[in-house]
Amino acid sequence: MGQASVQVTHTGSSRWRRRTGEYASVAAALHAAADGDVLTVAPGTYRENLVVDRAITLRGPERSGSGSVRIAPGEGVALTVRGSATVRDLQLEGQDVSAPAVLVEDCTPELTGLRVLTRSAAGIEVRGGARPTMRRCTVDNPAGLGVSVTGGAGGVYEECEVVAAGRAGIAVTDGAHPRLERCRVHHASGAGLSLHGEGSAAEAVGCELYEIKGAGVQVTARATGHLTDCQVHRTSGDGVTLDTDAVLTLADCRLHDLPENAVDLRSRAVLTLTRSTVRRFGRNGLSVWDPGTRVDANGCEIHESTGDYPAVWVSDGASAVLDSCRVHGVPDALFVLDRGSRADVLDSDLTQVRGTAVSVSDGATVQLDDCRIREAATGAWFRDHGSGGTLADCTVDGTATGFIVTKGADPTVERCTVTGPEEAGVYVSADGRGTFHGCRVTGSRGYGFHVIDGCRTTLRRCRTERCARGGFEFAEEGPVVEDCSSDESAAAPAPPTAPPAAPAATTGLLTAPAAVPRQRATEPSAGPAPASPAAAATAPAAAEDTAPPAARPAADVLGELDALVGLESVKREVRTLTNMIEVGRRRVEAGLKAASVRRHLVFTGSPGTGKTTVARLYGEILHALGVLERGHLVEVSRVDLVGEHIGSTAIRTQEAFDRARGGVLFIDEAYALSPEDSGRDFGREAIDTLVKLMEDHRDEVVVIAAGYTTEMERFLAVNPGVASRFSRTITFGDYAPRELLSIVEQQAREHQYRLAEGAPEALLGYFARLPKGPAFGNGRTARQTFEAMVERHAGRVAELDDPDTEALTLLYAEDLPEPE
Repeated sequence: MGQASVQVTHTGSSRWRRRTGEYASVAAALHAAADGDVLTVAPGTYRENLVVDRAITLRGPERSGSGSVRIAPGEGVALTVRGSATVRDLQLEGQDVSAPAVLVEDCTPELTGLRVLTRSAAGIEVRGGARPTMRRCTVDNPAGLGVSVTGGAGGVYEECEVVAAGRAGIAVTDGAHPRLERCRVHHASGAGLSLHGEGSAAEAVGCELYEIKGAGVQVTARATGHLTDCQVHRTSGDGVTLDTDAVLTLADCRLHDLPENAVDLRSRAVLTLTRSTVRRFGRNGLSVWDPGTRVDANGCEIHESTGDYPAVWVSDGASAVLDSCRVHGVPDALFVLDRGSRADVLDSDLTQVRGTAVSVSDGATVQLDDCRIREAATGAWFRDHGSGGTLADCTVDGTATGFIVTKGADPTVERCTVTGPEEAGVYVSADGRGTFHGCRVTGSRGYGFHVIDGCRTTLRRCRTERCARGGFEFAEEGPVVEDCSSDESAAAPAPPTAPPAAPAATTGLLTAPAAVPRQRATEPSAGPAPASPAAAATAPAAAEDTAPPAARPAADVLGELDALVGLESVKREVRTLTNMIEVGRRRVEAGLKAASVRRHLVFTGSPGTGKTTVARLYGEILHALGVLERGHLVEVSRVDLVGEHIGSTAIRTQEAFDRARGGVLFIDEAYALSPEDSGRDFGREAIDTLVKLMEDHRDEVVVIAAGYTTEMERFLAVNPGVASRFSRTITFGDYAPRELLSIVEQQAREHQYRLAEGAPEALLGYFARLPKGPAFGNGRTARQTFEAMVERHAGRVAELDDPDTEALTLLYAEDLPEPE
């Protein structure tokens, strides 16, 4: 067996009874040993299943470098410890996938310097009330658990390492409660540290979990954990996950370089996070879901997101508290979603936010006190009905828009200051409400308070200073203004139709002497409207930085349109629109009123019917008529507009719209923004953002929505706000076989080919036989047919030794592809 001797030093109560014996096997030595004896095993391989049930010492050779002791049975448990023994400096190997390599049960042993190299159910299993002290042990078990602590067991594990595990690195179950100190777990699967079940708990200090295929820490089913000065990084899943009444405390911990959520909590889990940092995460830094789920973060820093998701996500009735925290370098800082969800943020900094610092949606609420928001696209956006909360004593600096309130949202904002916004300090639209008390906007490059759509917003004791386009702008009657002032005048103006003001002493409602509205933000000469969620994409597309291209004469572009095969009804519609625009321009030049022409269009029809081509020519025509500055075409679809979360959708939509400034935004398959089973689909936000942008910048961009006829009819029916923005629908019919033949003949002329006698008739028959289902490509099919004929022609002519010009140019009926 390659075994050497085992020396046993027998000890007793008197020195004269001390003696030494040698045994050929470890099992024989264990059988002969009594409490207090020391067993020293010589280097070698021992194919034995060892059971230690006395208070002895079992150790490898005393001299280092003399070789290792391998306990490597063919099956079963390599080492079972059931007594308060000391075991050290052994290498344990197991091959039984149904049993652990080392089993410790119902005892308090000391295990030091063990190396477990195995392919077992578990490298080390501690159970049955055992309380081992384990130091500097390593486990390599690619087939199962690294260390399993279960059945009410506990113990202290110091400077131990799991170098590989096919399942969890350390698993704590069934009421166990170990303490881990300065341990390392890496290259495990499922979880680095897993805590499961009521009564199960673990305390970890100074530990590191990394290179985990799964979550770094997983706490589930009423288990609890307390991690101090620990590090979790480089996992394939979430850094930390909590589920089903789990409770976890992280103090002075570092979570970083995580591709998914740094922390994900669900189903009434509770997390307390203190003085910890979360950085470089791919999804949410904190992801909090479900009623009763709660996170309390104090003195923490969340930064350097590598994805497009909010740093803190709270939804489905969950709650979060951020106290004295810093969130920076992220797409969105805080997103609170759904009725019952709540976030409380105190004395915290939200900075360097690419989108919206605080978003509140679907009936959620927030409370912000003494917070500082800087360098964000939007400071806080209350999105829809039921969404609200209170912001008090906060500052918002360096944003595009300080506060946005839309669609029935009703927050209370008290004693807040917005400094230096690009577009507006406060923007309220689309039935938004809100109460602003004692707020101040200074240094706005746009408006101070901009309220449109007759929103019933209340402004009390608010003030604006140095706002470039005006301190208070009310497009319609609706806002209630009390004791507000601006450095433009003694008092803020009332909505346009308000009656003349009584003296302040009697009413407290101040108005301008004459209720004449200033220029609205939607007029093109006034510049962009306050930020949509994208906020206002910080700069127009690069194409807009250059001088507009010279326009082709309208007659030339119309000639190109007329040269297109078929599309007669489309050509008539485009000419009608063109004529109305041109005559309207001439009437204005003559000092007459011009009929208002909405230039946004809907194109319906099958693929390949020329919708994109006509859209491009339409843009050129409007450029030639002086209606559009550039006339270029920007083509997008759902994937270009809809992001993974609400904030990113608005950003993408705004960016696409900005690229189309001065030209045409062509939305292919627009119906995909509103699928029939949309549920909580984010396409709805893209639609809402587009509608607002189309209204605010109606003279800067023409929007064309395109798609299949039936789907587009449904899309417009379920989105009446969208339908009202488009002037007309133009239907592109399928091409008839003769029109498809004309396209092939046109392609042949362009590429210097000719159709031989009989080929046109063959093509007509070929096109007539093609199935005309939803996948039929129309003009695309004609072009593909021509390309297939050219390929077959090339294969035929290549076999000729010296082809003449006729052979090189004529396409025959036999060059047609086989019908599918």
